[in-house]
Amino acid sequence: MRRQPERAPTRRTTLADVAAAAGVSRALASIVMRGAEGAGEVTRRRVLEVARELGYRPDSRARLLRSSRTRLLGVTFTLSEPFHGEVVESIYAAAEAAGFDVVLSAVGTHRPESRAVESLLDAGVEAALMISPSSAPHELAGYARQVPVVSLLSPTSAEGVDVVRSDDGAGVRAAVEHLVSLGHRNIVHIDGAGAVAADERTAAYRTAMQEYGLAADIRVLHGGAHEEDGLRAAGKLVAGSIPDAVVAFNDRCALGVLEAVRRAGLNVPEDLSVAGYDDSQLSRLSHVQLTSVSQDAPRLAAAAVACAAARLASEEPTGLVHQPQLVVRNTTGPAPARV
Repeated sequence: MRRQPERAPTRRTTLADVAAAAGVSRALASIVMRGAEGAGEVTRRRVLEVARELGYRPDSRARLLRSSRTRLLGVTFTLSEPFHGEVVESIYAAAEAAGFDVVLSAVGTHRPESRAVESLLDAGVEAALMISPSSAPHELAGYARQVPVVSLLSPTSAEGVDVVRSDDGAGVRAAVEHLVSLGHRNIVHIDGAGAVAADERTAAYRTAMQEYGLAADIRVLHGGAHEEDGLRAAGKLVAGSIPDAVVAFNDRCALGVLEAVRRAGLNVPEDLSVAGYDDSQLSRLSHVQLTSVSQDAPRLAAAAVACAAARLASEEPTGLVHQPQLVVRNTTGPAPARV
């Protein structure tokens, strides 16, 4: 008897199928299927009609999660940022202490922040903690209309979004004050080139230099948030008139500065002092020992979790801005005597 060919298993229709057929984004289709605000009536009808035609059925587990308290906090973070990993680790501890579980959703080169947030919403999180979000204010406000949203480390004007961060201005001022106390005058700032908090840190550097009577010595170089940015900027710097000290946008940028100084045959801090920002694990490595501004990841994480918990309890959150502390290590020292 001839064997009949096996039928291929029927694939379940997904939300992405509905979105594609309706000509809308997956995020908008998700809003419609959840019955949330944010979609026009015409769009809503079209998505629902397409869903019926394709036989789309929302996951019953997701419906169950949305119908009761899930005690889930969603967290978005950037894979390439080491400090984000430290914050995530601290969020786990703070969330557990507050009775929450954590769902992570990474942002990467091939995974935009919008997709990371959609994944959290589909998982039924009660609130979203977004570490240094890059989404536009109107996008963040849209997420906040669905669940409480906390922007961690990054200020934003988005309506309905809480911000938990350290005072970046105070941190940079502390770094400049430290260098001035060591006799430095020619202090250069390598900026973050549009990265989160870059403008605030640059403004704080300028203000601090003016306050110490060093307005004529203000110099800001275009940098960035990564080692290559610091290496490039400092490479040009040490090829010319070498300053007394550098305040880098963050620790990764500072590591690039250290490498450029090494390649130039100079010594830190004898020839050039270097300070970073974040006090990340990189700065604490035994062969680095970078002077850096600490944002205190555990304290910020606890504040972010407490903020989300307050919103879920219809309470007003407190303690949203924290004072950073300068951690002095081996990369800063007395100003060199220039001939």
